[in-house]
Amino acid sequence: MKKFLALILALVMALSLVACGGGDKPAEEDQKEPEQTAEPAEEGAEFRVAMITDYGDITDQSFNQTTYEACKAYCDANGVQFNYYKPAGDSTAERVAMVEKAVDEDYNVIVMPGFAFGETITEVADVYPDVTFIALDVSAGDLGDYTLPENVYCAVYQEELCGYMAGYAAVKLGYTHLGFVGGMAVPAVQRFGYGYVQGIDAAAGELGVDASVEYVYGNQFFGDPDITAYADNWYQTLGVQVIFACGGDICTSVGEAAAKVEGAKVIGVDVDQSGNLDTAYGDGITLTSAMKGLTLTVQHMLSEIAAGNWANYGGKVETLGLISGDDPEANYVQIPMATTQFGEGFTADDYKALVKDMYDGKITVSDDISAEPAVSNITVDYQGNIK
Repeated sequence: MKKFLALILALVMALSLVACGGGDKPAEEDQKEPEQTAEPAEEGAEFRVAMITDYGDITDQSFNQTTYEACKAYCDANGVQFNYYKPAGDSTAERVAMVEKAVDEDYNVIVMPGFAFGETITEVADVYPDVTFIALDVSAGDLGDYTLPENVYCAVYQEELCGYMAGYAAVKLGYTHLGFVGGMAVPAVQRFGYGYVQGIDAAAGELGVDASVEYVYGNQFFGDPDITAYADNWYQTLGVQVIFACGGDICTSVGEAAAKVEGAKVIGVDVDQSGNLDTAYGDGITLTSAMKGLTLTVQHMLSEIAAGNWANYGGKVETLGLISGDDPEANYVQIPMATTQFGEGFTADDYKALVKDMYDGKITVSDDISAEPAVSNITVDYQGNIK
């Protein structure tokens, strides 16, 4: 409504000038816009940042929480106004409603974490061409046949690489019966899982040990008693030693089950989940986490907007992975050096050497999710969905 009124008043002013001949410079007060409207972020205008959660909230120990914290940290440090919005429900309509609310409240940079925003982008990007959208984990496949406009940037990640790192590390540290509980079987989760299997297979081959993997999807991104019971069975009956909880808040069920078995471990996902998991379920319960550089992406993109460099990113879906063979912590996919439980079998230096070999192409990891990865040193029991 503000933009509409501004447009009408601007037209009235223009017509008045034409009626007076248009040759004289208007008075100072006549040059001012009656209402300030949002300018495109790519022109270096002052910007205000809004973050919208997908179907979780900012305490999910995963995507939403990390994105929120990254946005807030940048905005607090740089004097940028920031707010977040939580949809009333898990639907595109509810997410679109939050975009509309943010725009109506004059936020002109909107950060959206998660593949669930694919359809939202197709509904709002063209409606709000002066709003800059940053989408995390939204791939071309999530957008369908939609052509991405210049006011949208999407970042996706090479999850198979950090999944590989986590699986490889676990076996090198002496664990040979492993599990994978994914959220929904969406591409990002599948890449995590298939990379994990490939890493386990490679490490088992190098060590000459027998290893096995139990593999299932929870078909949701939150924990509940059914998933806890499934993990209980793996830990207590099958003797699984480590479970990769790859589904946001699904880690709560896996952590609860691990806490009942001495020595059982959990692998976190997306971010370093050790702080939350160890606090809730027992110190040292988190072996490592397969991480994506959400904070790095958010803060880099907001910095680029502030510098007026949006034109380098708008209209792109960019795949982010390894950018350094020498500094693992500079990469967009990694395991945490500070909290991974390195040991004699796999040290921090071993991890650095692994990353270097991956960066140099000496180790390759398939990102193909059209079929289960080929393995030669382990057995994998794919169990479909828990429900």
